Amino acid sequence: MQLTCIGTGTAHPRAERAGAGFLLETAGLRMLFDCGPGVVHGMARFHADWRGVTHVVLTHFHNDHIGDVPALFFAWMYGMQPVRSAPLLVIGPKGTAKLLDAMAEVFGKHLSETPFELQVKEMTDGEEVRLNDVARIRACSTPHTENSLAYRIDAQGQSFCYTGDTGMSESLGIFAQAVDALLVECSLPAEEAMAEHLTPPQLAQLARIALPRRLLVTHVYPQLDIFELPYLVRDGGWPAAVEIVKDGQRIEI
Repeated sequence: MQLTCIGTGTAHPRAERAGAGFLLETAGLRMLFDCGPGVVHGMARFHADWRGVTHVVLTHFHNDHIGDVPALFFAWMYGMQPVRSAPLLVIGPKGTAKLLDAMAEVFGKHLSETPFELQVKEMTDGEEVRLNDVARIRACSTPHTENSLAYRIDAQGQSFCYTGDTGMSESLGIFAQAVDALLVECSLPAEEAMAEHLTPPQLAQLARIALPRRLLVTHVYPQLDIFELPYLVRDGGWPAAVEIVKDGQRIEI
């Protein structure tokens, strides 16, 4: 598995961080997890294969995670020659099909009359879908929005879990147990704790349940010191390494 971090930011605009977007390549698949503002041009900037994306996987519908979805479809229609013909599967929570329909009404037919086969799969908590002969994806509800999901990919003896935005959830920790890489948000300092996002002590609690081989952290708001964060997670009870990812970073899993 190879993970390319396209966008590692939040709703707070930062010059060095686009909205959420992560390209996972495994078992012949190219899966784009979330597609926030700046992700489409970011894929080109970081020499990621935006033309060859096989799956778009959405965790929830906040703009910092879906803002570039229309731009991606537009690029496939008008930004490549010949136009895209390979089929695409969009995976997301309940409401994903309705979201794409609404986007098509606003942005145009490149979202509704695609020159390629477009399928939408809305997943629910605990559901599993086989992606090909050797890869599968599972979903887990997260305490962020009504239908938000985390996802776990298992393929060829390797595993990856992306939480999207989430609050503390013991069931999420169990869902991600023993993954090779857990990509997880950590948004706020402990003094600004809320149910919909993680703080460093809560991240440590989640990691102690999941016990991932690598703990990768994204979606850090400015009020949480990014250099202090690993020490705060350690003080919260997670003794292993904490890696804060950045735009353009490639990670072998």
